[in-house]
Amino acid sequence: MDAFVARQPIFNRHKKIYAYELLFRDGMANFCPEVDGDQASCNLLANTFLNIGIDELTGGRLAFVNFTQDLLVRQIPALFPRDTIMVEILEDVRPEPALIDACRQMVDKGYQLALDDFVYAQGLEELLRMAAIVKIDFLNTPAEEIAALANALAAFEVKLLAEKVETHEEFQAACDMGFVYFQGYFFSKPEILKGRDIAPGRMQLLQVIAEINRRECSIDKVEDLVKTDVSLSYKLLRYINSAFFQRAREITSIKHAIVLLGLKETRKFISMIATGALAAGKPNELIRTSIIRAKFCESIGHHFIPDAEGSELFLMGLFSLMDAILDCPMTTAIENLPLSDTIRKALLSEEGPAGDLLHLIRCYEFGQWEDCQSISDACHFDAANLPEQYRLAVGWAESFPFE
Repeated sequence: MDAFVARQPIFNRHKKIYAYELLFRDGMANFCPEVDGDQASCNLLANTFLNIGIDELTGGRLAFVNFTQDLLVRQIPALFPRDTIMVEILEDVRPEPALIDACRQMVDKGYQLALDDFVYAQGLEELLRMAAIVKIDFLNTPAEEIAALANALAAFEVKLLAEKVETHEEFQAACDMGFVYFQGYFFSKPEILKGRDIAPGRMQLLQVIAEINRRECSIDKVEDLVKTDVSLSYKLLRYINSAFFQRAREITSIKHAIVLLGLKETRKFISMIATGALAAGKPNELIRTSIIRAKFCESIGHHFIPDAEGSELFLMGLFSLMDAILDCPMTTAIENLPLSDTIRKALLSEEGPAGDLLHLIRCYEFGQWEDCQSISDACHFDAANLPEQYRLAVGWAESFPFE
């Protein structure tokens, strides 16, 4: 059975990844709310731990997983390693004696609890005394209510998590209120300041990306570009000599490395390294998401744009967050990059088949399963292929050295 599992990042105050929340459906036919909660959680856990592999989805980070009333009472979370999951208690759970007792036993065994979409009500004190984290919906809760909740929860030893944080202003407001963790896509949007230009060092990196991806760029030209940057030279040689390639002899020549890797793969590798350098000072999740999108678009893009090259689709995904990386409008970010009109229109306004492809991966990231199905149907794409391609893209991105 295919497992449709997406992940949403959870950050700390320094915008470093703390954990991922896993979003699940057991198939596109079952995206609607009528899916039984117990079945959904059980299938998610089985697929995550047994079929897919928890480390491949989370990169060794904590996984927030929703549990229903019945699963909590039966202590199903205790079947899984306590250092891999955060037991997320849904807002509709009733604090009955059986549930309180089960939660207490799990906490005694070392499991951590998070209260989801929290709204203060009588009878929740016992859960609050056991909880490690309380999640508050920042999008749908008025600011004054959030402030009041934060003050009331100060009496308990809990850390506050602001979820659905969509702008940098909301992130800062949550920080000011004492929130410790943050969930949402604020990190993937630019902080555009009036009059800001692209810094010279970043412009040079953009020029490297542009030059390396021009059709007429030869092996000799690529070699010259790499040699002028010590960091690129070092990383290319380290990559070609890694255990992944199992070379009998060490490769010490830049040109030899390019020939062995191939011009197309070298272009992709240098584009990733340069994009990562452009994102210095930004959350690592920004470049990680860019690389997941790049691999995802390359893997399935031929179905949407049959005549496009895989390397071009890879770049589209890689550059899809360039506005957030450079903190400028997308028009400025991609102005000097060698992109076709098809890819340029997709990046600027999600137009055409390439735009559909970008929209599809965005919807998958958000766990918007109904939209994923609609786009797939409209483009005559088999949505059953999405989970495997997403999993492979995540696994591939996790092997890239971000930290």
